[in-house]
Amino acid sequence: MQFEEVLHVGAPNIGGREEFHRLIDEMFDRRWLTNHGMLVQEFESRLADYLGVKHCITLCNGTTGLELAIRALDLSGEVIVPSFTFIATAHALKWQEITPVFCDIDRCSYTLDPDVVERRITAETTGILGVHLYGRPCEIDRLQSVADRYDLKLLFDAAHAFGCSHGGRMIGNFGRCEVFSFHATKVFNTFEGGAITTNDDQLAQRIRLMLNFGFAEYDKVVYLGTNGKMSEVCAAMGLVNLNELERFIAVNRMNYEQYRVGLESINGLELMPYQTSERCNWQYIVVEVRDAYSKSRDELIDVLHSTGILARRYFWPGCHRMEPYCSLQPDAGQFLPVTDHVAERLLVLPNGTATSSSAINRIIGVLRVAGG
Repeated sequence: MQFEEVLHVGAPNIGGREEFHRLIDEMFDRRWLTNHGMLVQEFESRLADYLGVKHCITLCNGTTGLELAIRALDLSGEVIVPSFTFIATAHALKWQEITPVFCDIDRCSYTLDPDVVERRITAETTGILGVHLYGRPCEIDRLQSVADRYDLKLLFDAAHAFGCSHGGRMIGNFGRCEVFSFHATKVFNTFEGGAITTNDDQLAQRIRLMLNFGFAEYDKVVYLGTNGKMSEVCAAMGLVNLNELERFIAVNRMNYEQYRVGLESINGLELMPYQTSERCNWQYIVVEVRDAYSKSRDELIDVLHSTGILARRYFWPGCHRMEPYCSLQPDAGQFLPVTDHVAERLLVLPNGTATSSSAINRIIGVLRVAGG
């Protein structure tokens, strides 16, 4: 079937190509392609300045970042985590032989409900892994209070929240550490990549050892480690895109406003709001399909896909309904009524610099006709 244009969720934002090519030419001239080269060093420094954190440690991807953070914090036993997240969040725990204890979310924020978190704590619980979802932070202060009260380690999956703030401080400064993804689908990308941010000197040192096989010196290994390093070419992409991040965000916000106006007249579709008093990346156009709409969320997804609009069901059906968790924890759903309710109703629409005003008008038109 031919479409006037196929529209994707997560089409990459791409910065200045000339500057990228210049950095790559310099990289080739130096013949330094990886192993914490000049571009990675500059990138980490600029990220730390932008986020206002003491330590920013870049990585090959965000999932490896989660695994390193979990191991560096000596988590074990059980860790409380939302089921309403990308599967990598749960896998990072299970890969370290830790049991992810799936916890329900708040109906409005779609992030961990601190009251439910407290009820899920057992003698085996060692940590809480919160997920800032769709660019909206968790209830950080309340989660920190719970963690302090039960002597638990709190960290955050901040894959969706680069460029966002909480209480005037940039995401990246909370919990013991926070983990970012710079995958191509994110508002800010390095092709593939990620970072761990922390204000804990000892934790930062441990993570740096771990991501480079445990090397403390040229030929001296002092710690168990792996290979989690970011390459120079990915750092070059990061530096170029960091220069244009505010433009990316401005486009996202303009697109969001166009969606907001267009959706106001469509009964049964509710656009997720953002808190304008905080910094936000405006990346995710999240729509809840309510009963007043004439089609279910899945019926609407089928209509959108049939017209070349590749909307996504982030994050259906929930980690607890995927393997290996649905076999290991077959009763988990009884503790997750809000998660199950939301997972059946949310869809995410295209946004970013690849999404034009005319494309948004086309999407809104399809949504209006489908609901008629």
